[in-house]
Amino acid sequence: MNLQKYSRKRWVVPALAGLLITAGSGASYAQEAEAPAAEPKNEITFTSWTGPYMRSQMLGFVRPFEKENRTRVHVAHYNGGISEIRDQVESANVVWDVVDLTQADSLRACEEGLLEDLSDIELPNGSDGSPFREDFVEGALNDCGVGVIVWATAFAYSNSAFDGDAPSSISDFFDVEAYPGPRAIRNDPTVIMEWALMADGVARDDVYPTLETAEGVERALEKMNAIKPGLLLWESGRQPVRILNSGEATMSMIWATTGATASKEDGADFTVNMDGRVIEMDLFGIPKGSRYKDEAIEFISYASSTLSLANMVGFLPNGPTRKSSVKMLTGDILKQIPNGPAYEENASIMSDAKWWAANHARLEEAFQAWLTAGARQGASGTTR
Repeated sequence: MNLQKYSRKRWVVPALAGLLITAGSGASYAQEAEAPAAEPKNEITFTSWTGPYMRSQMLGFVRPFEKENRTRVHVAHYNGGISEIRDQVESANVVWDVVDLTQADSLRACEEGLLEDLSDIELPNGSDGSPFREDFVEGALNDCGVGVIVWATAFAYSNSAFDGDAPSSISDFFDVEAYPGPRAIRNDPTVIMEWALMADGVARDDVYPTLETAEGVERALEKMNAIKPGLLLWESGRQPVRILNSGEATMSMIWATTGATASKEDGADFTVNMDGRVIEMDLFGIPKGSRYKDEAIEFISYASSTLSLANMVGFLPNGPTRKSSVKMLTGDILKQIPNGPAYEENASIMSDAKWWAANHARLEEAFQAWLTAGARQGASGTTR
């Protein structure tokens, strides 16, 4: 058998058609009709974060796309960053066709020439007739990306550890005297450095200008020293759920919608607090050199439509990047999305993706140097 020809194609066999039922006689028979064999379509590989988020994408638009377009979408997962895309592009061995990227990673990969140019892409207009470029929220379209979701990172605390006197603000995350116990954060300088400055009294509008300076970086790291003893690190979004439920940490950084959903599961022992949340976006991108760029664009066009994004949010309440999709959401879902009206009174900050694209390497170096005194890895996990 030639296995290679089956690796990226789906071959369609002639279908049986013309099933007729004779009324009144009780007899039925199937009439086989010759149907022309459908042209095989190139299959694509869609790479995203796994866990509840991937499930929302599978049910929201991947499976519907496969059904409506009679093609197969291979699904892979990763934990973010652009190193794997860079490796594929630089080795001329691009095996991913569409990737779900954070906004900062989308901009960084675009600037490095790792993504296909999508600046002239044509997408469906909004279901309410809005031109698609006006329908997407600010920042959801760039030269190499098309927006998927608006999401947030928040903090969660152990219910058992703080019975009756729960943390209520992002400043409490760093107050280990009033709220003792180990903390868990993502192994990345984003969010934690914004939080540290906000907790230290820096106004939201001044956070990124402060981090521009060496003094500002030192100020953030100094604030973070309070949580360094016993600090746990996590890589992917389901890990803090396990860390909190196991009692390994009393507070943890957590992806807001993943945490909010997991906090309702049987045996959950934590609460998500949205104060100080950092709001971000994810965008679709196509690695440079994809052999199936046309099919990838077809997939992105379908997946980023008004209905697809609204469907996805129905399975996990992230904010859709289309305004017309927001109009389709029920009141219960609107109460849960991170950028929705339910949390307007809580402090928040919009992550400056362009700033992080330009400064991530510098702050990553400072962050890793700060960690060298010895933080231990949190429980293993692979889901967001």
